[in-house]
Amino acid sequence: MKLFYTVIFFSSLTSAAFAREESVLARVTSYWAGEGHKYASTGQRLRSGHCAVDPKRIPYGSKVVFPDRACTAVDTGPAVISRKAARLCGGTASQLKAIVVDRFFETKQEAMAWTSAHPHFMTLQIVRPGSHAEPSQL
Repeated sequence: MKLFYTVIFFSSLTSAAFAREESVLARVTSYWAGEGHKYASTGQRLRSGHCAVDPKRIPYGSKVVFPDRACTAVDTGPAVISRKAARLCGGTASQLKAIVVDRFFETKQEAMAWTSAHPHFMTLQIVRPGSHAEPSQL
């Protein structure tokens, strides 16, 4: 009988590891290399496909799935942690409580074009590191 409960316990841990995926409402902002940003707070050189997050909410290495691509969480900043952009432009209670994700672009033109073509608030899928889940929106 102990073996049965042990198997059930470990299988529940395994399923939790595979289901480490969540959706969150985020205020999405952008930044680019021309603003003096070359290296992330993790020490990696910033490149297209990176984003800044609050590492207490979204661990570094997580995949953040946007409508057009998945980005890797490698950076942070005070405005992201304080959720300044969400607090300043949120119109509903859920928007005021939203997290902030700052997406990195190589140029200001790319950042501005992407920002103007997408809503300020969007639901993003987060796939945590070590998860075997594939981003479902790609």
